[in-house]
Amino acid sequence: MLEIALSSDAPWPEQDWDALALRAATAAIERTPHGELLTSAATVEISIRLASDDEVHTLNKQYRQKDKPTNVLSFPMVQPDLLDTVSQNSDDGEVLLGDIILAHGVCVAEAAERGISVEDHAMHLMVHGTLHLLGYDHIDDDEAEGMEQIERAALAALGLHDPYLITED
Repeated sequence: MLEIALSSDAPWPEQDWDALALRAATAAIERTPHGELLTSAATVEISIRLASDDEVHTLNKQYRQKDKPTNVLSFPMVQPDLLDTVSQNSDDGEVLLGDIILAHGVCVAEAAERGISVEDHAMHLMVHGTLHLLGYDHIDDDEAEGMEQIERAALAALGLHDPYLITED
């Protein structure tokens, strides 16, 4: 069973972010070999924080040595090679998969640049962050391509645009 623990601060607007986050994380997990996490007897929790650019800037500098805000940060709590057995090895029936943090200003600017809603872009970043929690990455081309394919499938299932589609102007 998947649970989302969501916290939101200004300047994020009032919205049913919990429902959007649950849909995004579920769509991502369903399209990976870890889909059984959704039906596990254990409660699998993802913490999602909708934060300010300043907060994300601080975290990005502290953990990634990058002195600027970024759109999304992910902090996995489970090693990818242990995901298959994580629900069976939980002492209390709960597993914290990890944390995802979105920066408001960066998200708003990127959504405007793409001509999409902030909610749609935030859902894309939640899908992206969830895949990072599951061990997917985009450091090298092969990994990036695999992650991108899963991301595209999850976004299509959510009825969202393909952010990787190259269009000719």
